[in-house]
Parts: sequence; C-alpha cells; structure tokens
Amino acid sequence: MPYTDLRDFLKQVDGLGELRLVRGADWNMEIGAITDLAQHQINGPAVMFDEIKGYRSGFRIVCNTLGSASRTALLLGMPTGKSWRELLPIWRKRSKQIPKAIPPVEVKSGPILDNVIPKSKVDLSIFPTPKWHELDGGRYIGTGTVDVIKDPDSPWVNLGCYRAAVADNKRVTLYISPGKHGRVLRDKYFAKGEAMPVVLVFGQDPAVFMAASLEVPWGTSEYDYAGALKGEPIPVVRGRATGLPIPATAEIAVEGFIRPGQTAPEGPFGEWTGYYASSQREEPVLEVENLYFRDDPIIVGTPPYKPPAEFTAYRGLLRAALLWEQMEQAGVPDVTGAWCHEAGGCRLLLAVSIKQRYPGHAKQAAMIAAMCHAGAYLGRFVVVVDDDVDVTDLQDVIWALCTRCDPERDADLIRRAWSGPLDPAIDPDNKSFNSRMIFDATRPWEWRDKFPPVVEPSLETRQAVAKKWGGLILGPGNGLVPAKKNGAAGTKRAAAKPPTRRDRKRSR
Repeated sequence: MPYTDLRDFLKQVDGLGELRLVRGADWNMEIGAITDLAQHQINGPAVMFDEIKGYRSGFRIVCNTLGSASRTALLLGMPTGKSWRELLPIWRKRSKQIPKAIPPVEVKSGPILDNVIPKSKVDLSIFPTPKWHELDGGRYIGTGTVDVIKDPDSPWVNLGCYRAAVADNKRVTLYISPGKHGRVLRDKYFAKGEAMPVVLVFGQDPAVFMAASLEVPWGTSEYDYAGALKGEPIPVVRGRATGLPIPATAEIAVEGFIRPGQTAPEGPFGEWTGYYASSQREEPVLEVENLYFRDDPIIVGTPPYKPPAEFTAYRGLLRAALLWEQMEQAGVPDVTGAWCHEAGGCRLLLAVSIKQRYPGHAKQAAMIAAMCHAGAYLGRFVVVVDDDVDVTDLQDVIWALCTRCDPERDADLIRRAWSGPLDPAIDPDNKSFNSRMIFDATRPWEWRDKFPPVVEPSLETRQAVAKKWGGLILGPGNGLVPAKKNGAAGTKRAAAKPPTRRDRKRSR
C-alpha cells in the first residue's frame, strides 16, 4: 500500500516536488483559471488552494491531483520519474498481477464522521465551491466526485463520476449521461416509481476516484477494483439515511434521495470535449439528508477543460491499457500498442498499432477498437498503424496516416454509434447517435514488401549516437539516452518539471 488516504497521498506528492500551495485565490473563476494553467501542460503540478476568498482557512480545494505520470504511478504502485509511454507496458503487466477484486470492509468509524450534520442544519454554502468556467450555469462542487448508487435489483454497488452543482444550501443537481451505469440504475428506480438513494463524495482516496472514473464492467463494484489497486480493502461506513457504503477516509460526503419528477435547472458546464456542449435544462436534484465532512476538509476538483487536462493524463494511460486488453480478449492478434490521445479527450481519437499477420487484420483491429466497451462511448476516429509507429506520439501517428493511408481504399465509416449530449459535433436536437471514421494507416497488405523504406537511422545507430552525443546536442533529460533495460521504450527520462515562463515563451 503506497499511501493511506488523500492526505497521505498529497504528502507524498509534495515529497516528489509536485505540489503547489496557493493562498487567497477567488472561488469565482480564478481557481478555475489557475487550475487550467496547471493542467494544460504535460505533467503540470498538483495545486492546493487554501484561505480561499470569503471562506474559512482550512476549507481547501486540491486540483490536478493525478495530472502527471509520476503521480499516477504513485497511485498505481509503479516507479515514479517515467514517461507515459514507459508506464503503459509496466501497467499492462502489473494490471494482470493485481487481484480481480478486494471487496470493501465495513468499519464503525472513520475521519468522515468527524462532523455529521443532519438535514435541518445542512448548509452547503460553508464549502468554497468554485465557478470553474466563465460560462458555467452554476457552482460545481462535484467535478472530482464519486457517486455511490446501488442496483435496485441486486446487491451490486456502483461508483461513478458525474457532475454535481449546488442548487441551494440543501440541494445539489446530479447530471448523468445516457448509457452510463448510474443513468441505467436511475432509470430502473424511476421505472418502479421509486426514489433512488445516492451518496455523493466530494473528496476521497485517489484509488476510489480512479476506479469510479473507469469503464469497470457492469455488475462489478468499483469499490472492489479500488481495493485491488491498493492491495487492501477500502474501509467504508454506512450512511445513516440511505445505508449506502461511504469511504471512511473521505473528505466530504452527502447522502439523500433523487425522486422522480423532482428537478432543478442544471448547466451549462464546460465539459471534457473542450466545449459547452449542452445548454441549461432540468435535471434530477438531491435533497441532502445528512452531510459528513472531516475537520479541515478538502474538495477534489477535476474540472474538464479544452484538452490536455488532468483527466487526459491518467485516463489516457488506463483507458489505453483497457482498450489493448479488450482487443486481445476479442481475438485480435499481435496488438503491439494502443493510446487514447489527449487531443480527443482520451475518447475521440484512438491509435492502435499491430504487427500485420493476414489480409483484413488492420480492419478487424479498427472495428474492435471502435466498438469494444473501452472505445465505444462518444468516439470519433480510430487509426491503425504498423508496429514501427509510436502510438503515443501524435506526430508519428499523423505521419503514418498521411503517408500510408489512401482515403478511397483505407477509410471506412461506422454509422449510428453510441454518443451522448456532450458531443459538440452533432445536432443538438438529436444527441443519441454519432458516426466513427476508421483509418487503416498500415502499409497496404498486398504490396507491403514493396513499400518505400523509412528515412531514419536504425534503432542501434540511433541509440549509440544518442548515448554518445545526445547530452551535448539536446541537453540532459532529453529522453533519447538509453538506460539499462529501463522501460519498454529502452529510454530514460528525467522527472518532468513544469515549464518556466521563459520556457513557455521559447515554445511559442
């Protein structure tokens, strides 16, 4: 177990030199803009906000918690100081070694019970809830949220990450996209005419948040997966009104019921596509029965912005590994790489590399990548490349697309695929379906042996020259100097550091 709870995790992040403290920021868009500044750079720092304007000192917000390779590696029990490319094969190997499930354990008490506030005294205005984006329709306390919902027809407890806005001092709205597990469960309750019990957690163990944000299979509790990630059970306490399990080390949680027909205005909200993809509308609202919070609580903020952002960092790694795994499970042989690119919010642009074995192999890989569970929701483009292309390098992928793909021969369209209200490219009055374009950017099977050779030094020459001259030409930490069997790429990278203002000016 690398850490105990969110606070211990942040202490270790600080030890890595990747935590910044900001005092006196304004909740009204300033915290959001600072967060965007931190997470809109690869491996940007985590940021803790304290002494927020108009609020008590100690009532804090932390953002960009998992927005670097080292912080994600720390959570997952992998070596820090490596690149995303180096972490992918390490995580693929480790993910096969961890248990399939470690169920949570119920405990009598925990820090979340430091303060238990009954319905009559609930006042959500004590928390420094930001207005994250300029055009948001409200203040969203739930961006790094974990939502606990039980299946009405089975013992299954599902955890999801759905946005939640403060409607007033005692109520929050909860938006869940169509097709998501939480939405399906809500529809089941409403079809019976029943209220749905819900717990919303606004700050929690990063493993619980990560598990809740991934495509864990239907019927599998994310609590079990979070326990597997940590190697020990997640301790939970029972909600006094709903009976739902609440993480015992959580920072802030509310519980209550969402009832059919009870709604409040929700949105617009800047979403992960980089757009305000839907307007304000009525959404179900939860009236808080009990409020729980630790002394000096921390809200976890993961507001989406135009990519890259925090969610495109850690989710890119985990979703790529899941995509790779599901393709192999579907019978696609010799998949050599997969990546869910940051520019597409880790959903809209998928790249897969294969070692071609037979005619149609690339088309098979593209179709499975586009339609397996890890790739199906709100996708757009899938590019399949040969195994000499680095799928994590967008320049390399686009180079292969431009030089090996003939549109008439190698592009195909999938119609009426799974979309949702957050898709900015489709008719706002018909958000149910979208289309997918798949590209075969491999060397054409029929004449692959006649395809022109690539103009570049051999791997052996490249490594030898980089070892001898790379430090002089490119400087230390350039990512080219080979290490002793260090990672799948055989390269060693210096620990990522946020760029200075001078660096940013140079890059422009």
